Amino acid sequence: MKGKVLKAVKDYLDMTFAVLLVTICWECFMIPNGMSAGGLMGLCAVIEYATGGIIIASYSYFVINLALIVLAVLAFGIGFGFRTLYCILIQTLLLKVFAMPAMQWMHAVPGNFFYIHERVLIPVLAGVLEAIGVGLTIRKGGSTGGTDIIALIVNKYWPVSLSKLFLITDFIIITSILFLPGKVFGDMMYGYIMMATYAMVIDYVVVGDRGTIQLLVFSSKYKEIADYIATKMERGVTVLKALGWYTKKEKDVLLLLMRRNELPEVSKVIKDLDDKAFITVTQVGSVYGEGFEEIKAGISRKKKENNGDDNSQN
Repeated sequence: MKGKVLKAVKDYLDMTFAVLLVTICWECFMIPNGMSAGGLMGLCAVIEYATGGIIIASYSYFVINLALIVLAVLAFGIGFGFRTLYCILIQTLLLKVFAMPAMQWMHAVPGNFFYIHERVLIPVLAGVLEAIGVGLTIRKGGSTGGTDIIALIVNKYWPVSLSKLFLITDFIIITSILFLPGKVFGDMMYGYIMMATYAMVIDYVVVGDRGTIQLLVFSSKYKEIADYIATKMERGVTVLKALGWYTKKEKDVLLLLMRRNELPEVSKVIKDLDDKAFITVTQVGSVYGEGFEEIKAGISRKKKENNGDDNSQN
């Protein structure tokens, strides 16, 4: 019991630090320099610029998230994401604190320590900070709300491509800055630079060594290799029949799916058993099924299940 409490405390401390990084990204670098990007915080920044600072980012961030949380509770029930609620409340508070005059010294503007003369580096640094913050939050089972909540709701009812949904919404938000007085094409490009940096870093932070890879192993000792992986590592192995076109000889090829951090062990075993083995390694975007991610099919699957229940009752 004590161990669980300590782990929970550590998780919440880690999430607090992660949310702090996201807050610094926006209130210390992006907003003081009049920049925006995608996501809910990008929209909140645009709202702050459009209202001349009357509606600061922390206000719109909290109100919009509150509306999304209500929708999420209606969709998932009252037990919806307590950690997400915690992160939203902490970030709202931190956004308010860092926007106060007493914290102006941390803003990356001329005359301050964190000022960056090369403006193009500001969205790059901000993108890295946000990716680390959001990534750590996700790894601890939380989120900073916004588009994450939208994704959960959409994924529950419609089997649509979330990546396309995010791409469209981010494009609209980033481009909307051009409609504000005094903003030019370069201001929009800063948003895309930040999003590109964020996209490159976030996968590594969230997935890390837990990413999935696919191996094709060509070896005459395929049986020994397959036995080791199946028994010692408890991973599934598939044997494919192949034909070497040059030699016109049939070969047995092993198809393996595993976590990236398991690759060193597999490589060592293969080398010890057959130092002439040929291996190809491919990064896999998503793997669904036992031992990996749960299969999700949105509303189509739910309808099918409901129809099945109705038929069984009939």
